[in-house]
Amino acid sequence: MPNNVAASAAEEPIIRIVDLHKSFGETDVLKGISLDIKRGEVVVVLGPSGSGKSTMLRCLNRLEEPTAGQIIFEGEDITQPKTNINKVRERMGMVFQQFNLFPHLDALHNVMLAQQKVLGRSKDEAAKVARVQLERVGLGDRTDYFPGELSGGQQQRVAIARALAMDPHVMLFDEATSALDPELVRGVLDVMRELAQGGMTMVVVTHEMGFARDVADRVVFMEGGVVVEQGTPEQVFEHPKSERTRAFIGEVGGKE
Repeated sequence: MPNNVAASAAEEPIIRIVDLHKSFGETDVLKGISLDIKRGEVVVVLGPSGSGKSTMLRCLNRLEEPTAGQIIFEGEDITQPKTNINKVRERMGMVFQQFNLFPHLDALHNVMLAQQKVLGRSKDEAAKVARVQLERVGLGDRTDYFPGELSGGQQQRVAIARALAMDPHVMLFDEATSALDPELVRGVLDVMRELAQGGMTMVVVTHEMGFARDVADRVVFMEGGVVVEQGTPEQVFEHPKSERTRAFIGEVGGKE
């Protein structure tokens, strides 16, 4: 019996989104999103600008407060008022379009800071973890560089290392490459690919169709604040059910 219990726990979604709504004043941005994300799954969310993709992602760690609905993370309803959202965010790393690095700190200390402040790690332990994670994202030789001395792609990789140093159970990526010059995008996507191959649970909002095709376990297409369709990359890209999905892929895919 315990084995069955353990098996069912392993099959429980790490994130369950139930009828999620978000309004800004009179504007309904999310209109009832329901989505399960399994442990170890890479879910790529696609859709036109204004479809609600980033708002949904920001609701997952309550950077945006949902108007209605539930977000259940590792069995806990984190939309409840009593939730210690800072503890939740320790397990849910997020990488933004803008890098949000501290300009007066070098790469090593940017990655150390939250470990010390939030997790209470000692300076030595935080530095050790920071070096490992910077090495992991290909910046082991840039630990003493300040953000102004790094390219945009390198700054974004420092931001990824900073999130990974917190030992998150899930990584959220909100248009992580859209602020980068095209030649810098590949290095960041390569890091994300390696994370996916290592079994990291990832929810990725992106316009990078190649990444979605190659790396996603599941592609979710959103438009107008709802999930229009979802499936494997092959299902969504090669055999879309919805005319809206077909039109979007035709338009965006043609630019690749």
